[in-house]
Amino acid sequence: MLTVGDKFPSFNLVASSDLPFEQLNMDNAFKSISESTYSGKWKLVFFYPKDFTFVCPTEIIAFANLHDEFRQRNAQILGCSVDSEFVHWAWRKHHPELRNLPFPLMADVKRELSSELGVLCKNSGVAQRALFIVDPDDVIRFVMVTDSSVGRNPAEVLRVLDALQTGELCQCGWIRGSKTLDPRAAFI
Repeated sequence: MLTVGDKFPSFNLVASSDLPFEQLNMDNAFKSISESTYSGKWKLVFFYPKDFTFVCPTEIIAFANLHDEFRQRNAQILGCSVDSEFVHWAWRKHHPELRNLPFPLMADVKRELSSELGVLCKNSGVAQRALFIVDPDDVIRFVMVTDSSVGRNPAEVLRVLDALQTGELCQCGWIRGSKTLDPRAAFI
């Protein structure tokens, strides 16, 4: 599995659009996304096992609820599963809380990105519940993988992003606006 310090792999995937569902049509329902689409931004790339499941929408909705917070930090949220862009579209159509999703859901139907990252489950053939925070230079700065039955906490992911963006040492439980650690103070 790729980890902290590794370069995030190149990719080119089709995604369901991040436009409100009522604005979608045949010309804008899908878009191609590559590693350079959000050049210069932090990227939060989260994988989830499947559309039309139970834990996955709770996470996606929670990330959507914090979308503006991530955007204020120059971060782009990108969801991804091995389902096709058409399945993503159908899920958004039939799940009221996903209709106005403010970020794209990428379709890794060939399982290339999830395989290259090392998060494709060999037994089920679907992506593990994995998350990568990638800096503007496409270097992985944080990785989290949980059991498929356990959802992630987007507020904690936002806290980690805040800590990473300080470029300083941040103690356990550090929150934005708090003092960071000064290692020189230990020698005074």
